[in-house]
Amino acid sequence: MRICVFLSAADLDDRYTRPARDFGKLIGEGGHALVWGGSDTGLMKVVADGVEEGGGRLIGVTVEFLANKARPGVDEMVVATSLAERKRLLLEKADAVVIMVGGTGTLDEATEILELKKHRRTDKPVVLLNTAGFYDGLEEQFRRMEAEGFLPRPLPELMHFAAEPADALAYLEASRPAC
Repeated sequence: MRICVFLSAADLDDRYTRPARDFGKLIGEGGHALVWGGSDTGLMKVVADGVEEGGGRLIGVTVEFLANKARPGVDEMVVATSLAERKRLLLEKADAVVIMVGGTGTLDEATEILELKKHRRTDKPVVLLNTAGFYDGLEEQFRRMEAEGFLPRPLPELMHFAAEPADALAYLEASRPAC
């Protein structure tokens, strides 16, 4: 499976780096590939390090103005001309999506895939990995959107909430269509 991970490129403390590395390692050990923003900095580097450590493949999609931060020696690296093209390529190359901790860019990417799912333009499984309770408020907001009728589909059809990396990967593997 090609798992797209949306997450920060910021350098963060151990409560975020440890789970990111663990999730990357699980991806690699499971024989999966990471599809990510291609950066060799911050959490993006940490998750890619974990994938490599676990023996997985790395598929990066960077953007021209960030190409100088791209990770060298990956299995595949695509350089997009814009952030919109980057999002499109990330989703095209992925079989599933995991939203990890991040800032505005991560939220932008997350809402893109959720809009596509809402309108049945994709059926790729989506997991919100709520590391250290980072997304507690966002999860509460999504549940309110559902309760008050703002979502045309039940929330579980749009995304799965996971607290731990192993739970996120188990959900994705269980969601994989039979070949």
